[in-house]
Amino acid sequence: MYFNDVHIVYYVIVAILGLIVGQLIDWANKRLPEYKSVISKDIINEYKINFKPNYVLMILTSVIYITLLYTFGIKDTLIANLDLIKFLILAPMLLSACVIDFKLQIIPNRLNLTIFELGFIFAFLYGLSNVAITINMLLGMLAGGGIFLAITLLGGLFYGKEAMGFGDVKLMGALGLYFGLSNIIIITLVSFLIGAILSIVLLATKIKKSDEYIPFGPFIVIATFISMYIPFEQIKTILMQIFTLGMYQA
Repeated sequence: MYFNDVHIVYYVIVAILGLIVGQLIDWANKRLPEYKSVISKDIINEYKINFKPNYVLMILTSVIYITLLYTFGIKDTLIANLDLIKFLILAPMLLSACVIDFKLQIIPNRLNLTIFELGFIFAFLYGLSNVAITINMLLGMLAGGGIFLAITLLGGLFYGKEAMGFGDVKLMGALGLYFGLSNIIIITLVSFLIGAILSIVLLATKIKKSDEYIPFGPFIVIATFISMYIPFEQIKTILMQIFTLGMYQA
């Protein structure tokens, strides 16, 4: 049986892999804020004593893996499969950034650095077939980090405090290596749109107070996942419709 030209066996494999990775995310979320190594012998010792499966993260990661496989399929060559591979690797790190930032209002440097390091590897691999893709990824890194750095600095200049944390700046710079120039700009716009909408909801429902800090990392993560699944042109058209109040004609 095939779904989108991919045999069902592959879906079962990535589903099981997603369950395992989801539990590893839970482990990473406990270790990273404490500046402890994620990959260590402690994972075996601690889980023997106090193993508590995080079913939410396990199921969520599994669903993401299945839908990524369905969206991108399996191609004939390694280079052709890079989009699928990079998103399978990036997804759990995004989930970790989202959970940690939501709970603790930080995005650990080790996590951002890992995203950066892997992003450079993917940029190099893409360059083996097309150098223009690598250049676009590097421009995406500069644009993603640059836009958020400017916002942070301007916030400090005009309001006397950071408009957002430097963890967000580093995360956007790293994500630029995965999405390139055009898509990182789209992610920026979508994240601010989602942030504005959800912030209004949180304040209106009094879940958050007006003087309470609302972490921006989760908005970036949501926008990033949207860009994984929805093509650039479709998102651009939707944004143009929103920002022009429906007057934009594609």
